[in-house]
Amino acid sequence: MPSILPSIRDITDLSGKKVLLRLDLNVPLTPQGEVADDFRIRKALPMLTFLRERGVLVRAVSHIDGVGGSLRSVADYMVRHLGIALTFVPELSHAQTALVLERQSPCEIVLFENIRREAGEERNDPVLAGRLAALGDMYVNDAFSVSHRAHASIVGVPKLLPSYAGLQFADEIEHLSQAFDPPRPFIFIIGGIKFATKLPLVRKFLDIADAVFVGGALANDIFRARGLSVGKSVVSAEELDLSDIVHHPKLLTPCDVRVRPADDLREEAAVFKSPKNVGPEETVMDAGPATLEALRERISSAAFIVWNGPLGDYEDDFEEGTEELAEMIAAASGRSVVGGGDTVAAISRLKLEEKFTFVSTGGGAMLDFLADGTLPGLEALGLIKK
Repeated sequence: MPSILPSIRDITDLSGKKVLLRLDLNVPLTPQGEVADDFRIRKALPMLTFLRERGVLVRAVSHIDGVGGSLRSVADYMVRHLGIALTFVPELSHAQTALVLERQSPCEIVLFENIRREAGEERNDPVLAGRLAALGDMYVNDAFSVSHRAHASIVGVPKLLPSYAGLQFADEIEHLSQAFDPPRPFIFIIGGIKFATKLPLVRKFLDIADAVFVGGALANDIFRARGLSVGKSVVSAEELDLSDIVHHPKLLTPCDVRVRPADDLREEAAVFKSPKNVGPEETVMDAGPATLEALRERISSAAFIVWNGPLGDYEDDFEEGTEELAEMIAAASGRSVVGGGDTVAAISRLKLEEKFTFVSTGGGAMLDFLADGTLPGLEALGLIKK
């Protein structure tokens, strides 16, 4: 990298300091509001341990989507299942909150309620940034996965406090940056939807990687640009000019797909066929076995693999292609960096997390960093030039 992140590791005396810690505890919840996957919680633990061992007063903020939009269930999970001494504070500014902070001890973490409940968070309100900054002597961003958002807790607070990258944040930058000067052969694999937002990334890595595989609904746009029928499959709403990439020698797409007829929505009704033979009433749901075998050959010989996004409609139970891809990358000898919501869900479901070189907490942030080499939250920390 052309610059060095100011790291919390560089601070030698942290004892007694108040640290405002931005975490990403935005985990999936069950309909009952229970934690369904603790991946991001576990990724936060090294940072929490690091600060607690140094006698820091940790004041943590995060956001969460899902049922009720409350971090209370996350706080309960951290206490019950991980044994963390933690006090949950439902309001950022309240007389009771002030009392909790006054009595806080270094062994206790204070976690505030969902920061996005504050009206100024998403519009980077300087007043909210000031209220947050008043909670700490310094700021640590360990929420790489939301650092593509110019929110108050990401870019506003660093203007007001000495600011540092957390342990997970630094790991993300280190591992993802390898894609800019990779060992070879290097294969870049991208799936999912929203080609318009991912097209710059595909163009960039066609120049960097030895091969770029485009799967999932993204491949439908390429099929359409090649004049093939995609039936009722998901495609971009806008017209995209793919003329510069559609026949690129490094661009790989599925050579067979799993399709479902419009009149039979059962998973078992889906069949495999060539993209050239997709009917007008059919929907492409997943990659086929020939595609996966072709990928296996590439992956087994790759020195470096980056993967983000599913190969099929993962949320509609067409997870076979995505999970087989996860297993083959996990078994590969090359270095592997993977990320994205459905990607991580597949990895967690298969219990393969430890088999990859690095599993990113970021979906959109991972893609934005790979595309641009920076993020709003990264720039807000104030890079130190080499």
